[in-house]
Amino acid sequence: MSETNLVIGIPSKGRLQENTNEFFKRAGLPVLQPGGARNYRGQLGGLPGVEVAFLSASEITKEIASGNVHFGVTGLDLVQETIPGFAEKVHLVTELGFGFADVVVAVPMAWIDTAAMADVADIAAEFRRRHGHQLRVATKYVNLTRRFFAEHGISDYRIVESLGATEGAPASGAAEAIVDITTTGSTLAANNLKIIADGVILKSQAHLVAGLAADWSATARAQARAILDRVAAEATARSIREVRAHVPDRSKAAAAAARFGTVSPFGSSDGAGMLTLHVPTKLVADVATALRAEGAPVVAVRTLEYVFQDQNRLADALEARLAPGL
Repeated sequence: MSETNLVIGIPSKGRLQENTNEFFKRAGLPVLQPGGARNYRGQLGGLPGVEVAFLSASEITKEIASGNVHFGVTGLDLVQETIPGFAEKVHLVTELGFGFADVVVAVPMAWIDTAAMADVADIAAEFRRRHGHQLRVATKYVNLTRRFFAEHGISDYRIVESLGATEGAPASGAAEAIVDITTTGSTLAANNLKIIADGVILKSQAHLVAGLAADWSATARAQARAILDRVAAEATARSIREVRAHVPDRSKAAAAAARFGTVSPFGSSDGAGMLTLHVPTKLVADVATALRAEGAPVVAVRTLEYVFQDQNRLADALEARLAPGL
């Protein structure tokens, strides 16, 4: 049985790389790049054997699909656009909370009566008769566009593949409409374009993605679980606060707090004593009020770094997608 080490594809530059590095750092796994930015191989600190490959965004999706990396950090838009049959070839491990952007259909603001995809369908159907050629849609997202337009019954159009600034295509006369990615819509507005109301094709963000075609040896699986244990522990800790209070009746106080979605990780036996709760961050003040109503003179709240649990839904979900037999 091959004992291949886990390989992670990480963006090689830009804001996406910075956010990725911060993500792994929060999980206690700093990305190390010996030799500086010119070195395209690295490691994860705290987890010997795991290899980091610094790649461009487009290379990461390619390497995930081909099985050359086990994990990759990339946008959902690139996964769905560049990997045919992506649902069978990759596993979306978890959202990362950065790299937010929408893939949208946009048309000129001068098209006053065009507000929905049904209107675009009507225009496409009439465009050839009125203008002598099909409606042209400029985009880098050829596959996403085709699928989305087909879902809306639009077939009489032509895709113009964009190699530059897609938003400039209508002004230059290269196309009438576009499909592009946007974060705020300000660039589209600056080019006199508006987003179709129901024309959001995909709401994308960065994901940790697993390639199912990779060589998932026993070693690689163990390393993946170790990574996901830390990722899940950090994510859980970030979503809660630890609340402690000395109460006359721990069981009664825990029950009062439970209606706010709290968890008593160490139990809440009968009798007076210290009660420890894990509380959703937004509900801390409500829980503090409930505990004081149950006789707690002081309620202390603290931030946690990690919360490790006996089950890890991220690792279990990945394992369920991998071929059995190890």
